[in-house]
Amino acid sequence: MKERNEEKKKGRFSLFKIYMTGKVAGAAAGIAVVAVVIAAVAIGLRSTHSSEHQATRIGFEDIGELATQSAYCTEVNVTEASRELFGLTIPFTQSKYIYSYDVVIKAGFDFGDIQWSVQDHVIEVRLPEVRVLSNEIDLDSFQVYHEEESIFRPITLEENNEAMTRLRAAAQENAIANGLFENARDNAEAILTGFFGGVYDLEEYELRFVENA
Repeated sequence: MKERNEEKKKGRFSLFKIYMTGKVAGAAAGIAVVAVVIAAVAIGLRSTHSSEHQATRIGFEDIGELATQSAYCTEVNVTEASRELFGLTIPFTQSKYIYSYDVVIKAGFDFGDIQWSVQDHVIEVRLPEVRVLSNEIDLDSFQVYHEEESIFRPITLEENNEAMTRLRAAAQENAIANGLFENARDNAEAILTGFFGGVYDLEEYELRFVENA
């Protein structure tokens, strides 16, 4: 009888132990779920950035251009924006970027517009007007000197695009003012002289360069 009572006590103790073990396991699982939720919230509060791109149009065309001169210009741009009230700038609404890019401008001619003829040992080459063949920003040259943006008046993508357009235009204007077209023509004459010299004996033929009317 005593042994049977002992067995019952052991059985009740085992059931209690199993019950408590289940409670502890459940509590541990609950704590783990809460920890995962907190971690997820913390991750969600981090600053994130993503960018996607997709080609919407691709075109190909033949190019018959003779680029004879390149100009490399470093342009500094200042983009500012703010909100005003009665002509006065509202505090804490000012945004301002100061940065620079290198711009590469290439000048030259269209092959199809270059005309030439040979008569009486005179080679006459008619060159069209020099023109800008490309104007590209070197994105790897980007340098930031000042960056300040207000959440009350951020600089928009449209404003930034307009600033980039002005930057390229200023670089092209500076390049032309500093002799881009003149150098392009001089180099074109040197290149074409080499071309014709490979076919004609320039000691016997006179090579003349004239502009198309």
